[in-house]
Amino acid sequence: MSSFVITGAKIVTEQGTIEDGYLHIQGGVIAAIGEMSSWDQTSAAPDATLLDARGSWLLPGFIDVHVHGGYGADFMDADPETLAIITRFHALNGTTGMLATTMTALREDIDRVLGEVHAYMQQPMPYAQLLGVHMEGPFISPKWAGAQDPKLMVTPQLPWLEDWNERYPQLVKQLTLAPEREGGLAMIAWLRDHGIVAACGHTDATYAEIQAAVGAGLSHAVHTYNAMKPLHHREPGTVGAVLTDTRISGEVIADGHHVHPAAIRLLAMVKQPHGLLLITDAMSAAGLGDGEYELGGQAVTVQAGVARLTEGGALAGSTLTMIEALRFMVREVGVSVADASRFASGNPARLLKLEATHGSIALGKQADLVLVSPELALEQVWIRGNEIRG
Repeated sequence: MSSFVITGAKIVTEQGTIEDGYLHIQGGVIAAIGEMSSWDQTSAAPDATLLDARGSWLLPGFIDVHVHGGYGADFMDADPETLAIITRFHALNGTTGMLATTMTALREDIDRVLGEVHAYMQQPMPYAQLLGVHMEGPFISPKWAGAQDPKLMVTPQLPWLEDWNERYPQLVKQLTLAPEREGGLAMIAWLRDHGIVAACGHTDATYAEIQAAVGAGLSHAVHTYNAMKPLHHREPGTVGAVLTDTRISGEVIADGHHVHPAAIRLLAMVKQPHGLLLITDAMSAAGLGDGEYELGGQAVTVQAGVARLTEGGALAGSTLTMIEALRFMVREVGVSVADASRFASGNPARLLKLEATHGSIALGKQADLVLVSPELALEQVWIRGNEIRG
């Protein structure tokens, strides 16, 4: 709808929560916001539709910077139909923007995915908006392979990135690497100079090596705690560096399987207010239930919603959605709805330098919104002011 007003909502803004508020959306952007007590119905456009939120939470749409697929589709198999399936599934679960996340693979396979995503982004996108690509690997450590194929991991190859960036300018928004590998610091400096988020992950880096990487431009950590050198009191490792350095933001998979709630609580405490991001790391099984699947060319078995490599049993992404992550943060970790919303929306927008238009509810910003019941059930989703329907 071109113009509508949501009334009676608990609206989470960066300035605080409006307990009984209204929001006027016109032309895909937020045109007015305020307390119901100050709302003048005559100020809305004559054709504006009124939607009674009845005390539900109105939050900015979720932005997932680390997601591999969903509903039977994988970004590594990218074509227009695959991309539509993934973006539709996650949009129906509250994600309004996302980074198409690749896996460790041959150069030509990654190249094909980049080309498909780039072409898809040139057309109107009806579901969750692809905001670019998160390249996870292949420049990572076989010591912390997780569900990625160690046979395809290579040392950082800067000429590959230079070629991709020349052919697909500004497409790659984030790159995950093991900074301790040969050429890692030079690649991090190049990423910094080209406005790409340099992230550590699948890494055996020591505390000192992460500190050197931060000096070169590293600013982020993927799925914190998972697939990285752990904290030890005499060698803080990658985890210790991420926890103690305010220059590093950190993702977390809040599904109750990857990280204990207490460890997530600690991460939230040290990364307040802007350093924690919720991600799904979802793979193709998300939305489909238990069974046999594939991730990065490796067989995956999903049991009771937990995805593991069939051989070896390593966790293989997740079946999580962003609305489930937000619920877990509130119910199990104990953060407020407003804080969980910032972790799911505002902080990812900051990481991608999109905070001027995305990630929060404010005048003039894009009307990417989710309506969530008092019990945190997802009720409605809008992208650019258009409702996403199942």
